[in-house]
Amino acid sequence: MNLFSQKATLFLLFILVISIGHALASLYPKSTDSLPLHPLSYLALGDSYTIGQSVDPAKRFPEQTIQELALQGIDIGKPTYLARTGWTSMNLLEAIKTSPLANRYEIISILIGVNDQYQGLDTAAYRQRFSLLLEKAIQLTGSQPKHVYVLSIPDYSVTPFGKNSRVIHEEIASFNRINYQVSMLYGVVYTDITPTSLKALSNQQFTANDGLHPSGDQYREWSALLAISIRNHLGK
Repeated sequence: MNLFSQKATLFLLFILVISIGHALASLYPKSTDSLPLHPLSYLALGDSYTIGQSVDPAKRFPEQTIQELALQGIDIGKPTYLARTGWTSMNLLEAIKTSPLANRYEIISILIGVNDQYQGLDTAAYRQRFSLLLEKAIQLTGSQPKHVYVLSIPDYSVTPFGKNSRVIHEEIASFNRINYQVSMLYGVVYTDITPTSLKALSNQQFTANDGLHPSGDQYREWSALLAISIRNHLGK
């Protein structure tokens, strides 16, 4: 083999190696390479929607979100729940102050406000309390706003309990405008699950047997949306 042929062969081998490298890179995206190897810690803050009132614990939206992300190669540990049926934003704030929480969590979800609406609490005070909640949540993530995930309040006016009340619908919308505005101000990630909750008007499978809370099927759709938000912002 002459010198020219040797150089040509080496050049072709070089091109082949580069091509294989690009192919492998497409199979293993860089974003996945940067994910932690240990299970991520998850704190779920909220009320009955977070603990999944009237559904099996495995059907709660935090649990289904973990299952969804596991299919994408993201390992999240068992969530820590700080949530209770009937809690308002005021109750949640007090619980955060008195509960033995870890110093830091890598993922925090917040869904709170429906009981503020139901109990007729002032929207201006909700804005103030929700702001304090976000400040505390951001602090608990080590000052990483993109690791705090706010879910909008579902619209229960379309459930049998809500009786298609226009008043409930408008009040929920008012509280959601507030938590959206505050979320944008603090730079956290906002996931709008309210349109999904409205499907309960025409889909009886989206409401639990109590006639008020979401079913596991509805929570699954919330989880799909939340999983996308977490996947897109993890590491930012």
